[in-house]
Amino acid sequence: MMNIKVLKVRIADEFLLQDQKMIDDFLNNHEIIKVETAFVHDENFWSVVLYFNEYRTDVKKNTVKDAKAAKYSADDDTLNSDEIEILEALKLWRSEKAREQNLPSYFIATNKELISVAKYKPAKIEELLDIKGFGKHKIENYGEEILEILDNV
Repeated sequence: MMNIKVLKVRIADEFLLQDQKMIDDFLNNHEIIKVETAFVHDENFWSVVLYFNEYRTDVKKNTVKDAKAAKYSADDDTLNSDEIEILEALKLWRSEKAREQNLPSYFIATNKELISVAKYKPAKIEELLDIKGFGKHKIENYGEEILEILDNV
């Protein structure tokens, strides 16, 4: 069943980290299907509508639903020089995408997701599905570009 969550992301510096952490926590625990955003000028915040599925944790091992729990996520942020180079290229791409789409950069991909990509180094679209945070929506929108970056770094 698809669920909807509406979040308010305040632009003021004193709220930004707190609101970003709230979003990161939500994104890490849900499979995002679709995102809609609107900027509310009067009150200076982003209204974010997330359409999502819950990650299933109550199923027996080796079932299809449980594959979500087995996704790759970098355990630590220690990167070798190749991985750092990949991460920098991905962050640059993410900034450009965020600017183009008028979205906060962490909507494109969180730092944790980019670090996981840099460490896992997927070579084809299906392998992006193995990385925590990459669902159908994100892969359809950004998968080809991410793989292209990995090819070129």
